[in-house]
Amino acid sequence: MGAFLLRRLGQSVIVIIGVTLISFVSLQIGGDPTYLFVSENASAEEIQRAREALGFDAPLHIQYLTYIGNALQGDFGNSLSYRQPAMEVVLDAMPATIELTIFSLVLAIALSIPLGIYSALRRGTPVDGGIMTFAMIGQSIPNFWMGIMMIMFFGLYLGWFPISGNVPFLMPLFSGDFATAFANLPDSLYHMIMPAIAVGSYTLARNARLVRSSMLEVLQQDYVRTARSKGIPERQVIMHHALRNAWLPVVTMIGLEFGFLLGGVVVVETVFSYPGIGRLVFNAINQRDIPVVQASVILLALVFIALNLIVDLIYSRLDPRVKL
Repeated sequence: MGAFLLRRLGQSVIVIIGVTLISFVSLQIGGDPTYLFVSENASAEEIQRAREALGFDAPLHIQYLTYIGNALQGDFGNSLSYRQPAMEVVLDAMPATIELTIFSLVLAIALSIPLGIYSALRRGTPVDGGIMTFAMIGQSIPNFWMGIMMIMFFGLYLGWFPISGNVPFLMPLFSGDFATAFANLPDSLYHMIMPAIAVGSYTLARNARLVRSSMLEVLQQDYVRTARSKGIPERQVIMHHALRNAWLPVVTMIGLEFGFLLGGVVVVETVFSYPGIGRLVFNAINQRDIPVVQASVILLALVFIALNLIVDLIYSRLDPRVKL
């Protein structure tokens, strides 16, 4: 276990270096960032002094090493738009995105697993065909288009759901204000219904297909046929024999999905004016708020790496044959 963790930590360092390097170079390609820190009427001498003071006159590799050194201390600079530390801006937006991601993932899991199992047990029937058609449609429709359609129909036409904003739940919870957090919970869930469906539709569809294919494979195994031949009730065969082994690829995908959803809500949050990290990054890119973009990229990369590690550990617990 110790050797595995050390090896994964070493790999994680390489990944972080790659992420920071790509994000740093990508943002530098957009042009000299010095002009973002000076007024429009600044003279050439003022621009040059600002360039030297900010270190933008140094070679790119020196700028990158300086950036890494500051980042290791948690210093990503100040946001150009919010005039406060960039990481604080990102952390303020993070709870709303975590709320939306968790709700989307729970919704997708709660529906995809029973749909996939039922489809596998009814293989070749019209029910199976209908569920797989639904899954194919869910994987084909872009989440931002689904969000726009839901806003137009359920939000504006029917008026069933709010079309923007949110009511915070995690932020009061983290700050210890449990009364406010749980008082906000119904309204928070109400505001998240449409964004969560838009974000989680692809995950729901893909996981339903994955559960179906995994269950079909497991149901053909000898130990399942043996359990049935012993007269064990079908429900017990499915729940205690088949589903445990069918879980393995599903758990892997679910763990990775959280990271993908966390980093993939940019467009949906923008469509719904949802005040999360996705909308923050979208606005920061438009405004070339480089410190906020870099802080967001690093934070999301760390979350994704941590989730990968957790999934590997869970996988080894579910299947003792898997050696770390």
